[in-house]
Amino acid sequence: MARNEELGDFLRARRAALDPAALGIHDAQKRRVPGLRREELARLAGVSVDYYTRLEQGRPIEPSGAVLDAIAAALQLDRAERNYLETVAVRARPARTRAPRSGQAVRPGVFALMEQLGDAPAYVLGRRTDVLAANRSARALLADFNAMPAKHRNATRWVLLDEAARLLWADEWERVVAELVGALRMDAARYPDDPKTTELVGELSIKSEHFRKWWAEQKVVEFSHGTKRLHHPVVGDLTLESEVVTFPGDPDQALFIYLAKPGTTSEHALHLLTNWSATSAPQQDKITSGSLNQPH
Repeated sequence: MARNEELGDFLRARRAALDPAALGIHDAQKRRVPGLRREELARLAGVSVDYYTRLEQGRPIEPSGAVLDAIAAALQLDRAERNYLETVAVRARPARTRAPRSGQAVRPGVFALMEQLGDAPAYVLGRRTDVLAANRSARALLADFNAMPAKHRNATRWVLLDEAARLLWADEWERVVAELVGALRMDAARYPDDPKTTELVGELSIKSEHFRKWWAEQKVVEFSHGTKRLHHPVVGDLTLESEVVTFPGDPDQALFIYLAKPGTTSEHALHLLTNWSATSAPQQDKITSGSLNQPH
């Protein structure tokens, strides 16, 4: 069994993020590094210091479910972080290893659903946060993903490297990027040997200081609902509610829908934006296998 560097890196980063004082740990000695000491974390988790140290060193050992639960509780991990911990900790088990599929196909029914949403922007993210499909409203609000080279149709890459994306997300930009980087890390844990993920992480590490920082922090994210605030160059400020729909038949894909509250300026802005996009830059209404829905 090979060394598990991902598990060790994650445990160290999350331990460093804990506040000793908030956990009732006080001492007179000044700490050289932030967070808890290994022996303090081991005591909270109810495991030996030697065992926990070997986990952080990435030694080829496989902790039990009970041990993982205890460590997750001690580290105060949220649900996404717990899932990530389990994923990287049990990576060596053959039954847990899933080979990535050669392509990412969006079902025709999902295309039809997106086109029935009217002014509501909708798009599908797949493996590595690749943008697999987007309706007219999403392309008008966010970016014309159809016009991008296939390699560039990736949400993390777009938000990090496209200046227009940074202006669009305005004050929300850092939060949006951090979420996407966290989702990319989760995907990388599920598919550790995927060459396209390795290529993407390498490119972003070279081109973006922000990516290097957030990637090193070992934070992970599972997408959920929330409020999005954007500043569009055509219609101005919008406040939208984001809903995320996952599919039981394909856990690697998620449908994002942005909704404006009825009667608000944001609803009016979305309507204007959709009409403007239809008249100023006509685009195909349905994304086909010849555009976004390509194997990745």
